[in-house]
Amino acid sequence: MKITSDFLVIGSGIAGLSYALKVAEKGTVSLVTKREMSETATNLAQGGIASVISSEDSFASHFEDTMVAGANLSKVDVVRMVVESGPKAIHDLINWGVQFTKKDDNTYDLTREGGHSQRRILHAKDITGREIERALVTATRSHPNITLYEHHIAVDLITDTKTCGRRQRPNYCLGAYVLDIRGREVISFGARVTVLATGGVGKVFLYTTNPDVATGDGVAMAYRAGATIADMEFMQFHPTTLYHPKAKSFLISESVRGEGAVLRRGDGTAFMEAYHPLKDLAPRDVVARAIDNEMKVHGEDSVFLDITHRDADYIRNRFPNIYQTCLKYGIDMTQDQIPVVPAAHYLCGGVKVDLWGESDLKNLFAIGEVAFTGLHGSNRLASNSLLEGVVFADRVAQRSLERLQTSSQPFPHVQPWDYGQATDSDEEVVVAHNWDEIRRCMWNYVGIVRSDRRLERALRRIQMIQREVAEYYWNFYPTSDLIELRNIITVAKLIVRCARQRKESRGLHYTIDYPQTDDLNWKRDTCIRASF
Repeated sequence: MKITSDFLVIGSGIAGLSYALKVAEKGTVSLVTKREMSETATNLAQGGIASVISSEDSFASHFEDTMVAGANLSKVDVVRMVVESGPKAIHDLINWGVQFTKKDDNTYDLTREGGHSQRRILHAKDITGREIERALVTATRSHPNITLYEHHIAVDLITDTKTCGRRQRPNYCLGAYVLDIRGREVISFGARVTVLATGGVGKVFLYTTNPDVATGDGVAMAYRAGATIADMEFMQFHPTTLYHPKAKSFLISESVRGEGAVLRRGDGTAFMEAYHPLKDLAPRDVVARAIDNEMKVHGEDSVFLDITHRDADYIRNRFPNIYQTCLKYGIDMTQDQIPVVPAAHYLCGGVKVDLWGESDLKNLFAIGEVAFTGLHGSNRLASNSLLEGVVFADRVAQRSLERLQTSSQPFPHVQPWDYGQATDSDEEVVVAHNWDEIRRCMWNYVGIVRSDRRLERALRRIQMIQREVAEYYWNFYPTSDLIELRNIITVAKLIVRCARQRKESRGLHYTIDYPQTDDLNWKRDTCIRASF
C-alpha cells in the first residue's frame, strides 16, 4: 500500500501539530502518530512556556539566561532568534485556542523557574501541556487538509539512496515506511517534505518522566538514513520526580520551586545553598547532581520538596494536578514534604538541523525534542522547549512551503516494503529482556555522573545487544515493540559514543575523569554520522 501527500509529519506533540496547521493551508498533510494523538510529552508538560511578554522583562535577559544555562554552548544566532520570536509563538497558540492562566486584572499570570532571572513563564495552572495539546488536537482534527494516522509507527525513512541504490551525496528524503499497528501492514508514505516531530528518548533510561512513546524513533531513523546526529551526551535529568512505588515517574514541576519550595534532606536540612548561589532555583543540571550526591552521601532513597510554608488554598489552586496526584499516594503537599528523585527528562541533542530546521538529508526536517537546533547548548533552560517547538514549526513551515512552490517534480516514487523471508515471532521474551537490560545499563553506567570506565562497559554491553537485536529484527515481521527496541538500542549507542568523545564536564555531561569545563578544546559539538 502507498500513500502520498505534500507533507508527512511524524509525531503529534506541540511541534508536529503546530507545523501541520501551518502548512495545511497550502497543501495536503499526512500526520502519523504511534498511539492516540494526545499521548505525547507535550501533554505531560506541567510548568509552561517561556516568552518575554512583560515590560519588566527583556529579550536580552531571556537570551542571557539561556546562554548561562547552556554553559555557553548554545548557538548565539539560534538563541536570539528563538527568544525574539517568542511573542509571535504565544500569539499563534492563543489563536489556536490555548487558554493560559490569567490574574484577576486579566493579565497573564507569569511564573518563574530555575535559571530564569524574571517571571516569564506562561502556564495553564500546572497542566500547561495538556491545555496546549487539547487546543492543537482540536484544531488539527477539524482541518480538512490533514489526514490523521493514529496507531501507526514509522519504521524507517525512505531515501533516494535506498530507492535508487546510489551512494553519492546529496541524499534526499522521499518519505517513510510506516507500520499500521492494528492492520499489521507496512505502508509506504511518499511526501515532498518529511518532518520528524517524534519527541525524545527518555525510555532509553530505567527511570524517566517521559511517556512510553519516547523511544528515540526520529533520531534512530535519521541516523540510519545518513543524517548527522549531535550532542547526544546532553541528557537532562529532571531533579524532582515523585518517589513512590506506585507512581510512574510523575513529574513535580520546577514551578513548585519557582513558587518557593525548598529541597531538604530527610532530617529537614535545606541543602541547595551549598551547591549554587540560586539555591533551589539553580539550573536543572546543578540541582539533579546535588540531589544525586545528597542521596549517595547520606544513604537516602530520596530527598524532599517542601512547600508547606505557603498558604494551603494557594497550593491547591496553583498546582491542582500535582496536589491531587500526590494526595492519591497519601501525600498532602500542603502539610507533607514530597519525596523526590531525579529521572531522565529531556534530550538536548538530536538530529542536527540548520536555522530553518532542515537536516543534511535534503527535504528531511526535524522540530521539537528530536532536533538539535543549538538552542539548549549543554543544558536546557526550563520551559524553553515548548517555545522552541512552536518557533521552529513556523520556520520549517515557511521553508517547506517555499520548497513546495519551487518544486516541479512529481510525487516521489517509493518502493513497497520488502518483507524478505520474515516470519511471525514466537520469542517475544527476547524483546522484553533486551529492553530491560538496555535501560538498566544506561541508568547505571550513563546516568547523572559518568566515567570512562562506565562508558566503556556500557558500550560493550550495548554492542552485544545490538547484534542480537539486528539478527532478530530481520528474521521476523515488524511489530511496534520490536521497532522501538531497535530504536532505543541505536539511540543508547549514540549517547554513549557522544559521551565518550567529550573529554570535559559541561552542563548535563558530568564525568569524574574530566571534572572541569574545557573551553579551549571542547566548546564545540559532538557529531556522529552513519557510514554507508
